[in-house]
Amino acid sequence: MHPFEKPSGSNRLANAYSLLFILLLTFVISMLLVKTGIIGFVGCIGLIITVGIVYAIFNNPKLGILLLIVLGFFVTGLARYVPLAWGLTIDGLLILIYVALFFKGFAHKIPWDKAKSPLTLVVSIWMGYILLEMGNPEAQSKEAWFYAMRGVALYQWLSIPLLFVLFNKEKDLNTFFIIWGILSVLGTLKGFQQFAFGVDPFEKRWLDQGGAETHILFGKLRVFSFYSDAGQFGASQGHAGVVFGILALFKKDNFKLKAFFIFVALAGFFGMLISGTRGAIAVPALGGIMLLILKKNLKVLILGAILGIGVYIFFAHTTIGQGNAEIRRMRTAFDPNEPSLMVRLENQKKLKGYLASRPFGGGVGATGNWGQRFTPHTFLANTATDSWYVMIWADTGQVGLTYYLLMLFFILGTGAYHVMYKLKDEWLKAQIAALTCGMAGIMMASYGNGVFGQMPTGILMYVGMVFMFISPKIDRWKQKTTIQLH
Repeated sequence: MHPFEKPSGSNRLANAYSLLFILLLTFVISMLLVKTGIIGFVGCIGLIITVGIVYAIFNNPKLGILLLIVLGFFVTGLARYVPLAWGLTIDGLLILIYVALFFKGFAHKIPWDKAKSPLTLVVSIWMGYILLEMGNPEAQSKEAWFYAMRGVALYQWLSIPLLFVLFNKEKDLNTFFIIWGILSVLGTLKGFQQFAFGVDPFEKRWLDQGGAETHILFGKLRVFSFYSDAGQFGASQGHAGVVFGILALFKKDNFKLKAFFIFVALAGFFGMLISGTRGAIAVPALGGIMLLILKKNLKVLILGAILGIGVYIFFAHTTIGQGNAEIRRMRTAFDPNEPSLMVRLENQKKLKGYLASRPFGGGVGATGNWGQRFTPHTFLANTATDSWYVMIWADTGQVGLTYYLLMLFFILGTGAYHVMYKLKDEWLKAQIAALTCGMAGIMMASYGNGVFGQMPTGILMYVGMVFMFISPKIDRWKQKTTIQLH
């Protein structure tokens, strides 16, 4: 049919079935508005958006990965404005992508073989261990296990195969950095609004309902932006500062992109500073040390060591900038006699005694918020862990913690090995170095706060891990393309 002969929108309306459908839809929306008011209208709009998202993901499952990254940034903050179980949307989205791939498999072969990787194996073993924890005789709540295991293992286990299959090209890596950078800057802008002008009414309600206990110290707000808490905000911003700082350092041929990386890095470090999170300083500290190791340059290593010592002396042995509340709070991270550190060490001493006869821990979800919610009468629920690794230790025991740490160091070591010995393309090497250094920093910061398994850090880690493992394949493709062009 000639394009000018195709039925126009007005001609389509002449179709009785189309007209009937539009009238029916109008009637349903009108009745919703009459019966439920604005809530029904918002629900109807939400349903239309949901249907649109499902349709788009079934057409192009990769869109689900992009939405997963975006959702990771906003999912916890949304609950302050609309009190729903937004965290479960991550579960739903991951399952939806798998369902979309299943149906797409009838028409096209899905390359599941791309997910065959040592990374998939080690995270599957970890997921298997967490499943076995359901049978832990010390565990007292299946509900606590369900909610806690998602961030500990499930999201990682579901995400990584999808990323290998759908999000595995150089273009995807570049897209990932752009999306991450934009969302990180938005996080800093929201944080600055809280820092300079105060919180909005919804955030004030969240503080009044218990958030103030950890987010208003000595009359000073610990900035949390739209993240779950100040600890996650500070570590995530420090993570962005390290990753984008390294990208800016090595980007040579595109001034606009280099300027973008510089801006994101500076915004990240600024967000980390205003968060008032002391443990976040571990991200640039260890990320910087990791970069010096990856560079394999003795002169650079010496200069970096001098810089690191200088930073340590500034915080630990001077009072410069003591009038600034943010610097003053960061400085307490270097005080070995700091009261909260003493409390943490005392709690760890108690846990050591309790777990000595429990090699598999007290059960996933026995500690922290889930412990308080489901088993508030237990010892573990009433002993603060404060650290991601201490939480893993208390929940899964010495056996679980040992495997978990071995898994993380294996992943980190693989990324470092590829940067130091395998990758030839300089820009790809810089990108993987940035991800490796960022992971090292987050691993260090997770000792002070439970940041590793929370969003958005979790999904950023999983994407980074996959690209660490597939980078040699991307590198070979780039080298082959370069040879063909010449």
